[in-house]
Amino acid sequence: MNLQRQIGFWLGTLLVFVLFLFIFRDVLLPFLVGMAVAYGLDPIADWLERRGLSRLAASLVILVGFVVLLALLVVLIVPLMVNQLAGLIDKIPTYAQQLQALVQAFLETRLGQMLKVDPGQLSNSMGTLMSEAAGWLSALLKSIWSGGSALVDLGALFVVTPVVAFYMLIDWDKMVARIDSWVPRDYVETVRSIARDIDHAIAGFVRGQGLVCALLGCIYAFGLMLVGLNFGLLIGIGAGILSFIPYVGTTVGFIVGVGVALVQFWPEWQWIGATVLVFAVGQFIEGNILQPRLVGRSVGLHPVWLMFALFAFGALFGFVGLLVAVPASAAIAVLMRFAIARYLTSPIYRGRLGGDDQPPAHP
Repeated sequence: MNLQRQIGFWLGTLLVFVLFLFIFRDVLLPFLVGMAVAYGLDPIADWLERRGLSRLAASLVILVGFVVLLALLVVLIVPLMVNQLAGLIDKIPTYAQQLQALVQAFLETRLGQMLKVDPGQLSNSMGTLMSEAAGWLSALLKSIWSGGSALVDLGALFVVTPVVAFYMLIDWDKMVARIDSWVPRDYVETVRSIARDIDHAIAGFVRGQGLVCALLGCIYAFGLMLVGLNFGLLIGIGAGILSFIPYVGTTVGFIVGVGVALVQFWPEWQWIGATVLVFAVGQFIEGNILQPRLVGRSVGLHPVWLMFALFAFGALFGFVGLLVAVPASAAIAVLMRFAIARYLTSPIYRGRLGGDDQPPAHP
């Protein structure tokens, strides 16, 4: 098979895969989640196999434990999160008005004198800006509230996903071996090397960053609840989840948390400072302990590339696209590095087709 036919084959395969995702995006959610669960739990199944359990028994033990843990989280945490989200949506207009009053007082007494502008005009402009921002945030949270309940069919998710995960976990090694047997023998080592790099990138980021998100969510939620911040559980866990995109979770959580703290604790600065300290401690732990040990520096997913992938796949395929975005972006990044490495060793880059390795002389 010559180069043009190879390129045509792989481009055609990619096109079919994209069309498949687009056509069946409304029914893929429980299957993709089940596949992700099986992929994440496969190392544990391998470990249990090495300890003497059969693959079936190991898969059953893991899946039962996973379902029990998930059920406990749903029963204990989700109701609190739902109540706090509903309360936060209702409180946003009131919080916005109170925060606007605080900002206007600061503008009229301090900033207006420093900038030598009309305090009334400055406060009116800031008030309009904050009202628009509060309206946008309220609409966003309401859309998440209504869209989330309509988006995820809990019956399908909690029934189909464990079944898919169980069967895929049983046959995971067999599926990998079968796919490996389909690779053309002339390219099998190259494909295996690329597959190992993709697996390393996905495992290092998804498993590592997922654990970082969980630990950060616990740190933020515990710290904010200890301070006594309203909606501290929701803000903390939300910041932890959004930390899947580096720096985004801490930034969003900090802005929302400090905004709520200003309204709730003003003028008691010590509690506002304690809220800031919670996020500072969380950021220090993430940067100096969690990220180096759990994720490492060899994953190769730049935050900007990850954000672009999430936006692009989310816009194309909705919630299913968000699930596909991280593994797809990791695979694309590995393939791009492989292509660049091949290009740098090619005659096209060296500048002498079939010649020696000496660079051409410059006049």
